[in-house]
Amino acid sequence: MMTPSDVKATLAFSDGSPSMELPLYKGSIGPDVIDIRKLYAQTGKFTYDPGFLSTASCNSTITYIDGDKGELLYRGYPIEQLAVNCDYLETCYLLLYGELPNQSQKDEFNHRVMRHTMVNEQMQFFLRGFRRDAHPMAVMTGLVGAMSAFYHDSTDINNPEHREIAAIRLIAKMPTLVAMAYKYTIGQPYIYPKNDLSYAGNFMRMMFATPCEEYKPNDVLVRAMDRIFTLHADHEQNASTSTVRLCGSSGTNPFAAIAAGVACLWGPAHGGANEACLNMLGDIQQNGGVAKIGEFIKQVKDKNSGVKLMGFGHRVYKNYDPRAKLMRETCHEVLGELGLQDDPLFKLAMELEKIALEDEYFVARKLYPNVDFYSGIVQRAIGIPVPLFTAIFALARTVGWIAQLNEMIGDPEYKIGRPRQLFVGASSRDVKPIGQR
Repeated sequence: MMTPSDVKATLAFSDGSPSMELPLYKGSIGPDVIDIRKLYAQTGKFTYDPGFLSTASCNSTITYIDGDKGELLYRGYPIEQLAVNCDYLETCYLLLYGELPNQSQKDEFNHRVMRHTMVNEQMQFFLRGFRRDAHPMAVMTGLVGAMSAFYHDSTDINNPEHREIAAIRLIAKMPTLVAMAYKYTIGQPYIYPKNDLSYAGNFMRMMFATPCEEYKPNDVLVRAMDRIFTLHADHEQNASTSTVRLCGSSGTNPFAAIAAGVACLWGPAHGGANEACLNMLGDIQQNGGVAKIGEFIKQVKDKNSGVKLMGFGHRVYKNYDPRAKLMRETCHEVLGELGLQDDPLFKLAMELEKIALEDEYFVARKLYPNVDFYSGIVQRAIGIPVPLFTAIFALARTVGWIAQLNEMIGDPEYKIGRPRQLFVGASSRDVKPIGQR
């Protein structure tokens, strides 16, 4: 709840224009915000904030990040506690409804989600329209958008019951769609969901089982997958979440809004970061591996080299990303379980981690390994191909997008998003006849 502060901000102009008092609001935690909604009406001026570095676009009760402290809270609960004590579907329940479920609520929610895991059989024919070598995110953007064509009965964004059904359907069907996209690209038959498995276990089976033999999920790997989902479930007003909110603010259906989020997440600066990180490790490996890592680090430090260190540092966290600490544990657990500590690529990754945590250049700039660095390594170890990483991120983030979208629609202050601009182009001029141009 936004609480008005007794303190007011005063905006003064040196050109003699009248000054203006701006209300201040306090959140439950985090910086105060200055309310500038009446600024244009009273002064005829806008604020200018490319990238929204200092702008709160909404009020929210879902996720809180303190980048300086390296803190991430879902509905007030630290991510460290949720990742250790709760599974992904409990986290989904928390994000959607505001509280952790008790045992009967958990059982009922799990049952509801797992009852909706199948997708319309027509989806297979839709998939066939894609080339076999299409990027999974291209396929996912199409499939999620297409869901609004299959599920007409839950597309009214203003109906709370429809929003609820759409949320359950999206959470339930995303693993099926990701696994179908994967199976399609490798030419294997689709594996239908098996609803007596856990959410992560079911996903692993749909990804890696074949009809010719029984698949037994490995508990360590299933737990690692579940943790990847939990750590990526929401992350406040990032680019894709803001896209979902902006798209949803037009009143479009939830499937279309989530498809917009998938498209935004695809970018290498956002969800594609773990893919970019593994590609970087592959490049170092090809150019001499661990023996040449010193040369690579030298290039990273040289601003003119154009070589970027992917999977380190974060736009928000100016400290160790709390998700990275948890993913690091999982990473070592998975590599140990699969006996991959001596795999050349993983050895290289661990060497890079060591340098980044000890080298003064990286320590001073707080370029710690982030969640993308470790989750990329874990996913590769599990056997997930690099181009599929971002699709798995989209699967995990779907619940956060839906929770944020539903919160926005229930907010009495919500309006269609409409940023302003500072226009610096040509002023009004006349069109000359073609002969005089």
